[in-house]
Amino acid sequence: MSSIGSISSGNNNLQPLIEPSPIAGDDPSHAANGAIALSAEGVKVSLSGAGQSKSSAAKGSDNDIEESGLPENIQQLLKMIRKLQQQIAEKMAEMQAVMADKHLTPEQVKARQGSLQAALAGLNAGLLTANNALAKAMKTSGLSPEQVLKAASLLMKS
Repeated sequence: MSSIGSISSGNNNLQPLIEPSPIAGDDPSHAANGAIALSAEGVKVSLSGAGQSKSSAAKGSDNDIEESGLPENIQQLLKMIRKLQQQIAEKMAEMQAVMADKHLTPEQVKARQGSLQAALAGLNAGLLTANNALAKAMKTSGLSPEQVLKAASLLMKS
């Protein structure tokens, strides 16, 4: 071993900066010097309370449609309309965020607003088509007045 002055690299009682990792095939529980063994578990994500409530709300947001007793095609149209309305609301929020962003140049604001407006136009066209399809499906399905009222109330709940 080499020595500098009276201290050699073998007897200085200093901890190495990088811990040796176990060799492949070694049992990670027997890793020397407290080295951390990596497992093949993957990435773990934990959500905040608000994120968890939003996630559970998203899972159960269409339960009322599924439990309505309406025909399957009408249920699918109602779900599609809700999804389109949610996407429209998100694009509107993005547009307001772009307008409020003071770090963007006027050209950047104009470009982003143009793309958001184009996306909104597409979503609105899809919403009109879905609403027309729902009206046609309700007429041809022979729904009872109670079912028509139920479908309308589910549509308004969106």
